[in-house]
Amino acid sequence: MRFLKGHGTENDFVILPDRDGSLDLPASLVTALCDRRSGIGADGVLHVVPAKLSAEAAEIADREPGRAHGAEWFMDYRNADGSVAEMCGNGLRVFARYLVDAGLAEPGEFDVVTRAGVRRVRLARTGDVTVDMGAPQVLGESLATVGGAEYAGLVVDVGNPHLACVTGDPVTQLDLTAQPGFDPAVFPHGVNIELLNLVGERRVVMRVYERGSGETRSCGTGTVASAVAAAHLAGERTGTWAVEVPGGILSVTLDGHTSLLTGPAVLVASGDLPALAHS
Repeated sequence: MRFLKGHGTENDFVILPDRDGSLDLPASLVTALCDRRSGIGADGVLHVVPAKLSAEAAEIADREPGRAHGAEWFMDYRNADGSVAEMCGNGLRVFARYLVDAGLAEPGEFDVVTRAGVRRVRLARTGDVTVDMGAPQVLGESLATVGGAEYAGLVVDVGNPHLACVTGDPVTQLDLTAQPGFDPAVFPHGVNIELLNLVGERRVVMRVYERGSGETRSCGTGTVASAVAAAHLAGERTGTWAVEVPGGILSVTLDGHTSLLTGPAVLVASGDLPALAHS
């Protein structure tokens, strides 16, 4: 099995090219690959599948027939625990960088099918990658519990569920070794939880606990949710926000219709996998 390793602001992924759509990817294999001691180590797996060979991609494309017509690739994303995820903003940037570097897509703009719908990416042969993340949906408010303290947050859908909490406590000092508490009635399928501080004009510092992966160094959809929460608190709907995460800085632009996520996407290694023991 051929693999590559890449990251976007240190949110890292195992990339599995599958040009003939034949790769079986059970949850046990995903967890084995993502294990940082006995596997390659990653926050998730990017399974690269031709859209025309995926029945799941075809169903998704049917919902957006106009845009999906030219989308040649399906990002089949899996969390580190093997669970299926709808969307991953950092992962999509790395996915797009792989396609261009491998000669499977030309630099410029093109569409990719994700479980959250068709997403447009923009990139040159080198440099940052921009993803059109779609229009974030604000669905109300809820609470997260961290270390016995409750934090109010905004419920934001960015293709996957988020609870973005602006806190008065320094997020660098909060304990995210355990899953923060949340209301399962609001998030029956789990949630990504962002804790953020406002540190300047349209600038936030964020940490995130990702559903299915634990605390990660960055989360693309989470940065969008954080920008939405910060803008909401400021009474704004548009603008560009700098979001500092442990792995670097990302830029989120809100224009009232969609959201754009811009940041680095780096491929760091490639190789061949022997058979991994998994059950």
